[in-house]
Amino acid sequence: MADLRTFNVVILGVGFLLIFTAFTTCGNIEQTLIKSLDNGSFTGSGYDSLGIIYGVFSFSNLLAPTVVAVIGPQITMFFSGILYSGYIAAFITPSVWSFYLTSVLIGIGAAMLWTAQGHFLVENSDAATINRNTGMFWALLQCSMLFGNLYIYFEWNGSTDISDRSRKMIFTALLITSVVGTLSFLVLRKTLPSEEILSEEEGQSLLPTRMMYKQRASSAVKDAKSEFQTIIQLLKTKTILLLSCCMAYSGLELSFYSGVYGTCIGATAEFGEASKGLIGISGIVVGVGEIVGGGLFGLICKNNRFRRTSVVFLGMVVHFVAFYLIFLNIPEDAPIVLKTNTQHKPYLTPSVSIALLCSFLLGLGDSCFNTQLYSILGRVYAEQSAPAFAIFKFIQSIFAAIAFFYSGYLLLTWQLLLMVILGFTGTLCFFMVERMQNFSVDLQEY
Repeated sequence: MADLRTFNVVILGVGFLLIFTAFTTCGNIEQTLIKSLDNGSFTGSGYDSLGIIYGVFSFSNLLAPTVVAVIGPQITMFFSGILYSGYIAAFITPSVWSFYLTSVLIGIGAAMLWTAQGHFLVENSDAATINRNTGMFWALLQCSMLFGNLYIYFEWNGSTDISDRSRKMIFTALLITSVVGTLSFLVLRKTLPSEEILSEEEGQSLLPTRMMYKQRASSAVKDAKSEFQTIIQLLKTKTILLLSCCMAYSGLELSFYSGVYGTCIGATAEFGEASKGLIGISGIVVGVGEIVGGGLFGLICKNNRFRRTSVVFLGMVVHFVAFYLIFLNIPEDAPIVLKTNTQHKPYLTPSVSIALLCSFLLGLGDSCFNTQLYSILGRVYAEQSAPAFAIFKFIQSIFAAIAFFYSGYLLLTWQLLLMVILGFTGTLCFFMVERMQNFSVDLQEY
């Protein structure tokens, strides 16, 4: 049984690696790709699509636990993978209606996929293996930022325009990758809970087992209602209200590094023929920053060498340095320029080295905020972790959606200013929550 559970976790990680290699690469390049379309009738926006995805995703989280309880995590992940593949396929022959329809569907699928993933991972872990299995899964998932973006670099390096042939070839490859990842969920093996194993050993009939599944589904629906009520209660607490500023900032910077910044690099004319290929390299470097930060700060906090506030403060400083360098290095109209590359001159002569340094800093700073938000929520709401993390994903997704919607209209300067203001406010609020928790602990010890 232990070997079977390890096998399931590895296959789960490989499935997510393949699906998100396709989706992450798609999100990184889609606005640049849409601007290069020769079809004048296509009026869609990559920013609007990503905004729809995150907006639908945030609200679909409220229904996802019930769906997973009724049809099971394996089938849920398989059908969610089909929705992800449909979104990728829409770029092979683009049309506005299919583009936005699949954006809605993938938002629903994302909520189902991540809820089912959490359920399945816990189902195949115990107290002794949960940390190992979680680390194994996230290591495989983070690699999704490397392979697809590396392919984009080799395919687009030296290209000033993206041809229809190149687009179809890229998205056919991404579609195949996503489909293989989806099919891998069918390889997952069922691990029976202890009560089902006991019923089989005692030779019980199939009818009681079926009734047990129905009772479990009914119980899961009740649990989902109870968790929703808990979410409403937690939203009124001072701790969540303060942390919501930091959660909101994580949503803004998520949209910036995952969709906007790559578009800015691709639209900078002074990068020449390398500009399109640099989008892929930028995505890889962001992933490296995420991996380095996640491993480094996980080790630091495990050994209690630094407080959470120190890591969050470092994340704020790292991001502010990145924002300042981007302000100097990238033209201010880069996010909103249409068909052609921007000819505006930034304060410095655009430098590839500075652009990629900023990519690394964006990933590193993002890992600072996210690891510490997970840490403090896990500590403060140890008995209510599921509702607390649901609130986190809800607020983060809402603000990511808002950011994607305004990214096609606001100059880069204003986008950076909004993130600076909210980043500083969120860091200050995080400090207040940490101080409240330390005071509470000191009071209890006294």
